[in-house]
This record gives sequence, C-alpha cells and structure tokens, in this order.
Amino acid sequence: MTTPTPTRYPLIILGSGAAGCTAAIYAARAGLSPVMIRGNQPGGQLTITTDVENYPGFASVIQGPWLMEQMEAQAKHCGTILVADHIVAADLTLRTLTGMGGQQYHFQSLIIATGASAKWLGLESEKIYNGRGVSACATCDGAFYRNRDVAVVGGGNTALEETLYLANIAKSVTLIHRRDAFRGEKVLQERVLSHPKVKVIYNHTIAEILGDPDPIRGGVTGLRLQSTTDASIQELPIHGLFIAIGHQPNTGLFAGQLDTDTTGYITCPKGTVQVTKGGQALPGIFAAGDVADPLYRQAVTAAGLGCMAALDANRWLEGQHV
Repeated sequence: MTTPTPTRYPLIILGSGAAGCTAAIYAARAGLSPVMIRGNQPGGQLTITTDVENYPGFASVIQGPWLMEQMEAQAKHCGTILVADHIVAADLTLRTLTGMGGQQYHFQSLIIATGASAKWLGLESEKIYNGRGVSACATCDGAFYRNRDVAVVGGGNTALEETLYLANIAKSVTLIHRRDAFRGEKVLQERVLSHPKVKVIYNHTIAEILGDPDPIRGGVTGLRLQSTTDASIQELPIHGLFIAIGHQPNTGLFAGQLDTDTTGYITCPKGTVQVTKGGQALPGIFAAGDVADPLYRQAVTAAGLGCMAALDANRWLEGQHV
C-alpha cells in the first residue's frame, strides 16, 4: 500500500458548524483559500435542531439544518475548499492531521472548531436500548414516537427544547430532572410548565431503563426512577427516552497537546481564541465555538468566535509572509 502524499495548506478549519463555517467565510474573503474539513457531523449541532428563533437577522423562526446549509454554501461561494473527511489523528507539533483513509493534511495554521457531543447517563441498560428506545436527538428520532409516551432527562436548555419538540409529536412527555429547579432559559421553562402534554418529575434520577431486550421485537417499556431526597423508587411506563444532560467537548484528538479545563474544553487566554500548551501560545493554532466555550454554547457566540479565529489566523499568516 502506498502512503498518501501529504498536502500542505496555509489554513485548515477542523469542523463545519457555526464556528467553522463563519471562520471559513472570513478566511476565504481574506484570500486564504481555507480548507474546511467537515467531520462526521457536517453542520454541527444545529443540524439536529429544529426551530431556531434567536439567531440574529431572521424575524421568523428558521430551521437549524437550513441555516447550516446556507452557512456552508456561503463559505463555499467565498472560496472555501470543502473536504468530506473525518480526522482520526492529530499532531500539533508536526502540524499534521490524518483522515479516516490515511490521507494526511499538513497545515501552517489551524482553527479547531470540533464542537461538543451529547453526554450519556452511563447506564448498562442505556447501552442495551440505544437506538431501540433510547436517543440523544429528538429531532432525529422523535417521529418514531408519534402518539406514544416518552420521557426526557435533563434540566438545561437542551432538555427543555427537546421536551417542547416532542410534545408536538408524542402522546405525553415526562421531563425528569435531578434537581428541584431547571437551569434553562425562563421563556423555555414557562412553555414547558404550561404545556398540557408535559409532566415534570423533579428530584429524581434514572436508576435503570426497563424493556424487552429482544433485538427484533424488543425495546424500552419503562424507567426505574430513584429519588434524590430519599430512598424511594418508582417506575414510569414509557416507550422512548431522550437523553439531554449536556455535552462534552470533542477534544480527544488533541489529548495532552494543548491546554484544557478539567472537563476537556480548550482554554484560551481571556479575550482571545489562541490555543496554548503549558500556558504558552501554540503559534497559528486557534479554537472557536463550543469546543472552547463551556458557558454560552450558542450558535451566535460560536459564529463570533469563528470570526475572531479567522481574523487572528490571517494576521498570523501575514506575519509568516503567506
């Protein structure tokens, strides 16, 4: 087998969500002909988001997948080179990325915009029924539960949004939260609490997912819930469970190669998108979007960080006489 010929690019953008696409637009307009590697979920988390009503510039509700299609089309129109590959290895010292087929991409400058992925509960029963009644994406799998009873677990914006989406499809939605109050936006809380098809169970966690393990006819039949205030147990009959307990940054590729916080988010000096190692800047390497943002995690803030990363990358490359 021959070794793929390395290709060197002035700027590679790793990820194609709101941060990656915005970075690509700005970098392309600066004449850098950036390469955007789309990853295994092109478009990022907005592709599994239905109604988007808080992205500036749209008076009416828009759809997340449509918004990302437009962003990517704009990036391509401006001169971005789109690459359909998934990076499986990265060496920031050698400035090399390796794709699934062994293709190597050498870069002078890199913008890491790999985003974040859904967290799971970690139950053995969750693994058994994953894809057969357990999901982390209501917009992907909600249609399978039309006029059926489902549950959502979580307490932030994601859980509230998933609950409202499912309430338009399912017979009933039970929202389970381990605390006695939600963390999500007040407007979402009000919509959830006033919805006639939604029931909320506070101060409980999921101890076990119940069901029939038959690989053909089986699936989820219920949940065993445990109180967080006493030792009581209750069972809840449902047909589907949607996990919405947050996300973890997609930084595994770069383990030990850059600075992160205790949960894996890339840490940049305040007010910058500069990636560091041991507190020292890694020249020409920047981070943007949810991969470096454990606090806000909004499409508009991701886009803003993508803009910053592209401008900084352009300045750095200009200093290298590229």
